[in-house]
Amino acid sequence: MKDHSAVLVKNGFVLTFGDRGTAIHGGAVLIRAGRVEAVGSTDDVEGLAAAEDDLVTIDAKGCVVTPGLVNAHMHLYSTFACGIAAAASRNFSEILRNLWWRLDRAMTLDDVRLSAVVPAVRCLRSGVTTIIDHHASFGATRGSLSVVADAVREVGLRACLAYEVSDRWGEADADESVAENAEFLGSLPRRADPDLACLFGLHASFTLSERTLRRCVDAAGGAGFHVHCAEDKADVIAAREAGFLGSADRLARLGVLGPKSIAAHCIHVTPEEVGMLAASRTTVVTNPQSNMNNAVGVADVPALLDAGCTVGLGSDGMTADILEELRAEIFTQRQRTGDPTRMFMQAYDMVVSTNPRIASAVFGRPVGVLETGAAGDVVVWDYDPPTPLTADNVAGHVVFGLPAARPRTVVVSGRVVLSDGRPSGLDEAAVAAESRRLAAALWRRW
Repeated sequence: MKDHSAVLVKNGFVLTFGDRGTAIHGGAVLIRAGRVEAVGSTDDVEGLAAAEDDLVTIDAKGCVVTPGLVNAHMHLYSTFACGIAAAASRNFSEILRNLWWRLDRAMTLDDVRLSAVVPAVRCLRSGVTTIIDHHASFGATRGSLSVVADAVREVGLRACLAYEVSDRWGEADADESVAENAEFLGSLPRRADPDLACLFGLHASFTLSERTLRRCVDAAGGAGFHVHCAEDKADVIAAREAGFLGSADRLARLGVLGPKSIAAHCIHVTPEEVGMLAASRTTVVTNPQSNMNNAVGVADVPALLDAGCTVGLGSDGMTADILEELRAEIFTQRQRTGDPTRMFMQAYDMVVSTNPRIASAVFGRPVGVLETGAAGDVVVWDYDPPTPLTADNVAGHVVFGLPAARPRTVVVSGRVVLSDGRPSGLDEAAVAAESRRLAAALWRRW
């Protein structure tokens, strides 16, 4: 991918997103040095780029232009599960043992690389430019986060990474996973890549001993955690047997929760634990499609929001497309409550406002919005609105119109990473062939 000094996207229906989002007909975005320099009408913004020596101009006439989207909880490593012949599982614990733990135990570093490249491209094709990923590959733990980092950056995706610490394979493997998080955290200053970040990864309370959790808190050195919390009742039962209200209570008392941490799922939390999550300013990320697939329940997102929790939206690796999850969040909450008025604007806000705030905190600069100084991420959607698009009805188009469209062009930090729907500088046929070969080999040995 060639770096250009500036990128101009013009003549589009520009949706800026964020807390003060607006719609600009005939709008334009100018990106310089990887950041948004100007957003406004094409006449106003185009003039600012007139003297640029190395300018890429993208005509978005008849298209909707948005910031890059954010997926707040992703599992890139799940790629090779597609089509796998796993034993039938009757509950969540069996799903973990029969599928996911066997899969990640069989992975090599080559598997890790291809498992990241394939969904990274799918993210771009879904308009997602930033992910907060949660990785596991206990067959090849050490160095795996660096492999994932190199793979996603090759594709052009921005990523916050974490390795899933767990005692499920014993103390030695748990210690290796602790070290993997700590070493990758320590490598970030040397990498000096503003589009890479790290949280300290944890699987879930019920697979983590107190010894390992305390080691993680010490090794994190003040970094935030990315942990599964109360995804299934098994997590809650184990915590209660140890004398806690539930898994959120255990994580809170052992120092895991806090304003830098992300707790994914939070389905089976008590009202007292909801208060703990809110008081600690822990970010909660809900993942509706995965929860339906695993039949673990539906998070009471309205209760979390009413308590003051920050609630973002993730896909848990089920899909790369966060707009799919946006619709699923609306539909599952309406089905859960029997109320067809619930969650429309709240779910929309998760995608256009909350997820960007979560990513902005992780990366230390505005991400997922089109405003001066923000990360230079733009998606040009092949969507010519069939009905009027205004600042008052943007949500309707994002929920019911945009998901049927595909990105034509994607820019990340001022670099064109997807053009005419194809990733830049990547031989997709070769990637697919290599991915099939490695997946088949993994299936034979897993």
